Amino acid sequence: MDEINSGRARWQARFDAAPKRDREFRTLSGLPVDPVYGPEAPDPRFGRIGWPGEFPFTRGLHPTGYRGRPWTIRQFAGFGNARQTNERYKMILGAGGGGLSVAFDMPTLMGRDSDDARSLGEVGHCGVAIDSALDMDLLFEGIPLGDVTTSMTISGPAVPIFCMYVVAAERQGVPARALNGTLQTDIFKEYIAQKEWLFAPEPHLRLIGDLMEYCAAEIPAYKPLSVSGYHIREAGSTAAQELAFTLADGFGYVELGLSRGLDVDVFAPGLSFFFDAHIDFFEEIAKFRAARRIWARWMRDVYGAKSEKAQWLRFHTQTAGVSLTAQQPDNNIVRTAVEALAAVLGGTQSLHTNALDEVLALPSAKAAEIALRTQQVIMEETEVVNVADPLGGSWYVEALTDRLEEEAEAIFTKIREMGPDGTMTGGILRGIEDGWFMSEIAEAAFDYQRKLEKGEKKIVGVNCHTATTEEPLEILRISHEVEKEQNRVLAARRAARDQAAVDASLRELVEVARGTGNMVPPMIECARREATLGEICDVLREEWGTYTEPPRF
Repeated sequence: MDEINSGRARWQARFDAAPKRDREFRTLSGLPVDPVYGPEAPDPRFGRIGWPGEFPFTRGLHPTGYRGRPWTIRQFAGFGNARQTNERYKMILGAGGGGLSVAFDMPTLMGRDSDDARSLGEVGHCGVAIDSALDMDLLFEGIPLGDVTTSMTISGPAVPIFCMYVVAAERQGVPARALNGTLQTDIFKEYIAQKEWLFAPEPHLRLIGDLMEYCAAEIPAYKPLSVSGYHIREAGSTAAQELAFTLADGFGYVELGLSRGLDVDVFAPGLSFFFDAHIDFFEEIAKFRAARRIWARWMRDVYGAKSEKAQWLRFHTQTAGVSLTAQQPDNNIVRTAVEALAAVLGGTQSLHTNALDEVLALPSAKAAEIALRTQQVIMEETEVVNVADPLGGSWYVEALTDRLEEEAEAIFTKIREMGPDGTMTGGILRGIEDGWFMSEIAEAAFDYQRKLEKGEKKIVGVNCHTATTEEPLEILRISHEVEKEQNRVLAARRAARDQAAVDASLRELVEVARGTGNMVPPMIECARREATLGEICDVLREEWGTYTEPPRF
């Protein structure tokens, strides 16, 4: 019992010293609630559970939980051109959103310009079209980049997009050092699940290493890498696979930073994570708790991180797009609310709630507002912000947390054994080459689909309770005029710029790529000169070649 009491005293001291929001924390009936609850008698499990704000961080990173600050409401948005998306961003911020999250269209995600023949019919359809830094200027027009945190969900061409963002901030008068936000950049998950790469793994890792070095030195608050489990889960993985594959990728990036001679206590706080919140309520909560605990232990014991911030697993969560149904789409509001609540009870730092119509198209303004209000109802009405880790100590939740941790550790062992050198990076690269990750996810997806078709797994409106009075939805459609106008503007920009300066900046970028220098500064210069995304990526494709996934049968 002495250990419990001393732990509670440590937590209390840290809680008292931390800033807290000025409000009453009571139940709806007016009953006072403590900021955290723990065992009243000795509990052998408690060493693995602990108190909020201390190692192993199972119960959260901060002693105050959401009493210190709530999660950031960060709605994922992007469609059409930069001006249209800018209007949506202003709507989100005006309605109470706390940060922005940029969705890019498929040509941008693949490092292609809007007038590339391969972009035909895709411009502005699954996100916003960004061709040069001038598009980035328009995207954030009237939105001070020094005051708003921005997440950008892009991996293959993440570094040139980041450079355009830095230039847009410069043009607003915001120094790069003042920027705060997150860039996805996670190329491992592209080979594993999403398939949006430009080059073979090694050149991508070169760019990621350069970005990590640059941000650690020049933009310390910015997170240059968001390790994504979301796309792994959306591809069909189980919760345990999402947990293990995502953290393994994170460990690979830690090994990349260490191989560059970077101090783990300096660069590790720049790593963040992006998880899926699926429909199995308690399993998702347990997954988030296990993720914090595993990351903290590996960072301390395997990679030598000494500071708490370097041991923290910070994560953004998005509700499960794959759980949404085209049948009875209004049911998606309920699914999203349940998934969002799981993310909050799991301690997420920021959250995106999917719109009810995203299974059919980009969200309409009405559906986007409902998604935003879903988070606000949870934050303002349910009182779940009152207590840190309110499910901590639940026999079920703790057992699930332990089980997911055990399964993840077994997968880590398998990945390391696959590699030639026993490192996580070596195992990941071998697993990509051999198609092991794909086959594991495919098997899990097949098993789930089989259960659906046999009726063992129920989805309301799909294979049960199918009668409905719903009317067809009005969905957002992107006009072909968006593509025509984007291409007209792009041609005018090319005609107006200093072509000799563009060509010189691209040549300098290639020269640095052939050596060992950091590629971020010359890429920023390319963006300043209005080199397009496609031009930057194409000169690197010419230098490094492209990558074709080996066939698997």
